[in-house]
Amino acid sequence: MLGLKLPTDPRWANIAEKNINEILIDHAHCELKAAATANSLIMSFPEYSDLADEMVNIVKEEMSHFKLVHDKLQVKGISLGRDRKDGYVNKIIKFFPKGGSRTTQLVHRLLYAALIEARSCERFRLLSENLEDKNLAKFYRDLMVSEANHYSLFLNFARKYGERSEVDKKWQELLKFEAELMKNLGNKESIHG
Repeated sequence: MLGLKLPTDPRWANIAEKNINEILIDHAHCELKAAATANSLIMSFPEYSDLADEMVNIVKEEMSHFKLVHDKLQVKGISLGRDRKDGYVNKIIKFFPKGGSRTTQLVHRLLYAALIEARSCERFRLLSENLEDKNLAKFYRDLMVSEANHYSLFLNFARKYGERSEVDKKWQELLKFEAELMKNLGNKESIHG
C-alpha cells in the first residue's frame, strides 16, 4: 500500500525497543514538525482552500499526537529536550531542485510529506508488532493508521494539483531515491534513522 521500495531493516525494531525513551523523544519532535509542515502549507499556499481545510485538521491531529507522546514522556519522568536534526528528512527535501512554478513547489512539498508519512507509518507498524510493552505496541498501531491516512491525503493532493502522470513519475523517482537512502539507515534510535 505504501509503495516503499525498501523496507526497514527488521533489526531496527530491536534497536528501538532497547532505546524506547529516545524513540519517544524523537517521535514527539516528529509530531511537532508534522504539525509545522501542515501549517506551513497553509501559509505558503493559502489560495488552495481545500488544502487549507485538510491541513487545519492535520495540525490538530498532529498536535494531539504530540500531546499523547509528551504525556508518555512525562509519566516516565523524561524531559522532551531539544530537537535533533533529522538527517533522513533533510536528505529527502533536497531531492527535487528548488524553484519552478508555485504548483511545482506545492507538488514537491506534498510528495515529500507523503513519503515521510509513509515511512513513519511503516516504522510505527514495526513498533506495533515488535514491542514487548503491549500498551505501547497498541499506541503505535493506532498511530500507524493515522500516518497511513496522512500519506494518502498528501499523495492525493499532489495528484490533484499536478498533472497526474508527471506526479506519478516524480513519486516513483522519489521512492527510488529514498530506497537508496534507506540502505544506510535503520540502525539508530530515531523514527527515521
